[in-house]
Amino acid sequence: MIRLIGVVALLLAGAAGGTAGTAPPASPASDDEVAKGRTLYAQCSACHSPAYHRTGPKHCNLNGRKAGSAPGFDYTEAMKNAGIVWGPQSLDRFLQDPLGTVPGTSMTVAGLKDPAQRAALVQYLLSLDAHHADCNGQADTGD
Repeated sequence: MIRLIGVVALLLAGAAGGTAGTAPPASPASDDEVAKGRTLYAQCSACHSPAYHRTGPKHCNLNGRKAGSAPGFDYTEAMKNAGIVWGPQSLDRFLQDPLGTVPGTSMTVAGLKDPAQRAALVQYLLSLDAHHADCNGQADTGD
């Protein structure tokens, strides 16, 4: 029940705005939630890596970063000009419907429709900082 309330709150906050300004601090995530998100992230690994650019940008140090700003990655103009700052609500909204959230993005997946899976993936993405093993000790240099 508590998990459902958290997911509903996350979705409502995303519907209310959550893409402008500074990202709010990430809510504490359980190790289980982050582990579930890491497992789901494997589906993203054809295009993304936590620590390295591939077809899509790397995800280390994502929380609080302006979309389209990772040095060394060639973003679409749509992503560079989206006005999004990555945080729990903006990630949830984007992962649900990338093309609807940022028309013109090069991320052409349909989106992750299951709210519980999105919440777990968001928690994993927010956990990716320079201290996370998947980031190979990288400093704040990419999203």
